[in-house]
Amino acid sequence: MQTLLNDITEQLARETERGKVADYIPQLAEVDPHQFGISLATVEGERFSAGCAATPFSIQSISKVFTLTMGLGKLGDGLWANVGREPSGDPFNSIVQLEHEGGKPRNPFINAGAIAVVDAIMMGHEPRESLAEILSFVRYIADDTSICFDRQVAASEMAHKDRNASLAHFMRAFGRLRHDVDKVLGTYFHQCAIAMSCEQLAHAGLFLASNGVNKPSNLRVVSPQRARRINSLMMMCGHYDASGEFAFRVGLPGKSGVGGGILAIAPGRGSLAVWSPGLDTYGNSLLGARALEMFVQRTGWSVFGH
Repeated sequence: MQTLLNDITEQLARETERGKVADYIPQLAEVDPHQFGISLATVEGERFSAGCAATPFSIQSISKVFTLTMGLGKLGDGLWANVGREPSGDPFNSIVQLEHEGGKPRNPFINAGAIAVVDAIMMGHEPRESLAEILSFVRYIADDTSICFDRQVAASEMAHKDRNASLAHFMRAFGRLRHDVDKVLGTYFHQCAIAMSCEQLAHAGLFLASNGVNKPSNLRVVSPQRARRINSLMMMCGHYDASGEFAFRVGLPGKSGVGGGILAIAPGRGSLAVWSPGLDTYGNSLLGARALEMFVQRTGWSVFGH
């Protein structure tokens, strides 16, 4: 496995087409697009990494997997009252479907859906309390207490919040949000601004590859059924309107973020995290997706068979 990760990293280092960093969040626009990292955490407890796998980056929408897990833990199937489970087919920050569908977001991984999940897990608490709970959960599943929020990224997102604020106000107008919009958005932006390395992220995703059990503590995070359902949503909706293309090329449940990271789950085998800041036109890491495709081609780890 180490040789494979080294080969992928060396091959991608020669790529000239690297995508474009997310310049609509000024703090992310400053990230060097030539970085690449990859890390694998297996269910047997092995760890393999290559490239910039120890460099922290803003996980952005990958955090939605963790807040969805928390929301299901708090509310169970009641969470689906205000969030759907269908692919959107539209960009991650689209407002169009909310108009047609009574302010109910299609799924928890588009921005509107993730904002609705944050509103659900706040349960009357202030942003500070909710953020402490989110960070505590991420540190627990990653087994790393050094993980923190990148306050500069959060502030940068807050300063350019208009579209997300529009989504939130629109949902509140339909009675879908219970909390003050600014408090929900403040929580949401900080959640997206969690900084993690590929090594930390791969470890954090391991419970989804292990039937819901956190490794190496062997403590249960979610039931096997819930782990399967979260994985199914990642497969269908984890790459926005390019989710079908990712399933076609890679064949693993995955969640991308505009910070350039992708978390991919190989059920029963392991958790993969890749990071390359340059994005494709859909907002997904260009080289990250290519790296995962190369990995699956060499290992046969696709959920659809060898």
